Amino acid sequence: MRLEGVGRRYGVRGPWVLKDVDLEVGGGTLLRVEGANGTGKSTFLRIVAGIDRPSAGRVSGRGRTAYVPERFPAALPFSTYGYLVHMGRIQGLGTATASRRADHWLERFGIGAYGGTPMDQLSKGTSQKAAVAQAFLAEPQLLVLDEAWTGLDHDARTLLDDEVRSRVAAGGTVVFVDHDPWRLAGEATAVQRVAGGRVTVVGGATAVGDRVAGRVLVEATGSGEPPVLPGGVVVEEPVVDGLLRLAVPADESDAVLRALLAARPPWHIRAVRPEAGGRSPS
Repeated sequence: MRLEGVGRRYGVRGPWVLKDVDLEVGGGTLLRVEGANGTGKSTFLRIVAGIDRPSAGRVSGRGRTAYVPERFPAALPFSTYGYLVHMGRIQGLGTATASRRADHWLERFGIGAYGGTPMDQLSKGTSQKAAVAQAFLAEPQLLVLDEAWTGLDHDARTLLDDEVRSRVAAGGTVVFVDHDPWRLAGEATAVQRVAGGRVTVVGGATAVGDRVAGRVLVEATGSGEPPVLPGGVVVEEPVVDGLLRLAVPADESDAVLRALLAARPPWHIRAVRPEAGGRSPS
């Protein structure tokens, strides 16, 4: 897939949300897209997926594409099963194949019992599972996920992670946005950041919110409040069930690990791994 000089603005005189985007993404690529809220990430993903047309430039080489939007319009005139069959037909499947695959994905996501339920009666989590399931019906060559994990339970998030890996391993391309910096951590082939209308490569770091975070991810378990950490490292995520997760600058990682181990009571280091493109701590 190639983007050449792509730009997008809303209205003839509107400001450019994206401008002069040049990007080439090969098969077998897992591309993470990051940036602050309101910078144009969703606009970029819609253009990549072919949902939105660029105001300038061109996109080529998409292949068979599936897209999961940030906000799923659940109030659709279908049952869950009917929606999946309908989406399968739109994606080029015959009725029998679409029906068979709809049944398969309903069961995979644990919502087989809701196949006959009208879409507007589903819970947020169940409708999100249906939104994700439709993306896999036709085995897409390009899969675009805009915060698709939001609203899913733990098992469904894990299943989606695994299916993303399978798509990439099969030579497909996956482009995704997710607010969780730990999503598929260390697995992205490339990371791009959207800011100021531009889409640029993130070197050895990953963006978290509106700042650039470090290159080493640390997981630790313990009790009580975590200690004050060196190097200006701040615990931004809440400690849930005794699990602490940190994105740490690589050059501060050793000091952070020592501080966790020296705390009273000490924290147990469960995992340390580099971010995409990063290096492991010494």
